[in-house]
Amino acid sequence: MADPRGDIPELDTIVALRLRQVGQRLTPRRRSLLQILRSAIRPLTIHEILDRGSELAMSSAYRNLTVLEHAGVVNRVITKEDFGRYELAEELTEHHHHLVCSSCGLVRDLLPDVDAERLLNVAMRRAIEQGFAPATHRLDIVGLCADCAAREPA
Repeated sequence: MADPRGDIPELDTIVALRLRQVGQRLTPRRRSLLQILRSAIRPLTIHEILDRGSELAMSSAYRNLTVLEHAGVVNRVITKEDFGRYELAEELTEHHHHLVCSSCGLVRDLLPDVDAERLLNVAMRRAIEQGFAPATHRLDIVGLCADCAAREPA
C-alpha cells in the first residue's frame, strides 16, 4: 500500500471500512483524532493529543480512541506505568518497533533492522511449531531515554 500519510482519502476509506465492521462510523471527531495521530512522529499521550487541537473532552477522546483501537485503526503502546500512548496501526503506516523509557514513559519509533527482523521471523516460525498462530510481531526496547539516563547517578 502507498504511504497513507500522504493520501488522506485512501486512509479515510480504510478507516471507515474498519469502523463499519465493528458497527461504528468515521465521525468528524474521530477524523480529527486520526489527523493528529497521522501527523505525529511518535506515539502520543492523551494530553499531547488534546494539546494538538482536538476539540474533544478527555473522556470523549478516550472513548473515541478505544473505538478506533477496537477497529484496528489505532494501537496503544503501554509503558512501565501502564501509561498509554497512541499511534496509527502499523498496517496503516509502516512496520516499526519502539524505544520505551522506563522512567518518563517517552516512546520513540525505531525502524526495524534487517538482521533483527530475520531473528524475529525465526521466533515466529518457532511459535508456529508450538501450535501458536502468530499474526504479527512487535518489539519494544525498554530502558532510559537520553534525558533520563543523564539524570541517573553514575
